[in-house]
Amino acid sequence: MKKRVVLVALILALVFAGIFGWKAFVNYKIHQFMAARGMPVVTVSTASARLVAWRNHIRSVGSLTAIEGVTVTAQLPGVVTAIDFHSGTPVRAGALLVQVNDEPQLAQLAYDRAQARLASTNLRRTRTLYKEKAASRAQLDSAIASFNGATARVAGDLAAIHELALRAPFSGILGIRQVNLGQYLAPGAPIVDLQSYRTLYDDFTLPQVEVPQVHVGQTIEVRVDAFPHRQFVGHVHALDATVNPATRNILVQAIVPNPTAALRPGMFGRVRLIGQHAREVIAVPAAALTYNTYGDTVYVVRHGTIKGHAHLIAHQQVVVVGRERHGLVAIKSGLKAGQVVVTAGQVKLRDGMPIAINNTVQP
Repeated sequence: MKKRVVLVALILALVFAGIFGWKAFVNYKIHQFMAARGMPVVTVSTASARLVAWRNHIRSVGSLTAIEGVTVTAQLPGVVTAIDFHSGTPVRAGALLVQVNDEPQLAQLAYDRAQARLASTNLRRTRTLYKEKAASRAQLDSAIASFNGATARVAGDLAAIHELALRAPFSGILGIRQVNLGQYLAPGAPIVDLQSYRTLYDDFTLPQVEVPQVHVGQTIEVRVDAFPHRQFVGHVHALDATVNPATRNILVQAIVPNPTAALRPGMFGRVRLIGQHAREVIAVPAAALTYNTYGDTVYVVRHGTIKGHAHLIAHQQVVVVGRERHGLVAIKSGLKAGQVVVTAGQVKLRDGMPIAINNTVQP
């Protein structure tokens, strides 16, 4: 029994020895073949790191408001007797929008004008009598006061009638009508929004640390979600007199021309404030960067030799990146201007691999 167990154990040992020996032999031959063949050459595309002049940009978000914009409201109470506009239409300054019933004021005006004529007649008569010593100075003063009071009442009637005819204070675009014919309007009741937005304000805030970088007249670029592929250019109009003590931000107001009326008041806009002075930075295409948690890298192309043969070799280089702009990334450190970096094919690369350059390959 013991002899059988020993025999089986020997047979199993020989079988396993043969399997592992064959595996080691195969690996040895593969290693020899790969060593003789060398590392494969990877085809990549490249670009040169170059100096570019960039201006410092400060980014923020802002809200667009009309330079002229009001809600037309009733000044005096009354019933709407006429509506002379349509919602959403342009209007010129002084155009009649709404007429409120002014018949009581017209009647009062007629009465006060009659009283003013009577006061004027009495004043002329009193002056004549005063010259002839037939009237006292007190009677003349009373006649003058009566005439002035009657004239003032006429002026008050005319002002009331003018306020009951509600007109556009400036040229612009009307909003949605908020009144109806026959409706009673209380003082302050809204009638319609009126906005003039051929030019807009863009109000945005910046941290107090950016205050020295902002100046009146500085260029801004505005983008809105409604027109993602359009860029609207304006300039800084004014800075607030104080920094908000709660947020430590300062309010900046810019003027943005809007000749096509594409922008509307109330829109949200992303603002980019263009710096006044340009600086040179080393930049590479964004496609050259490989982002990792342990550091951002690029593959730098260098000349070298592998087994005595000259090759272009890709060396992985850690870099410190800055801002990205127009498809380029600023490199703060790790690269010099003129160095060639790989822009396509990085996924097939390891540090030290030979490469061939084909710049018809698109990153």
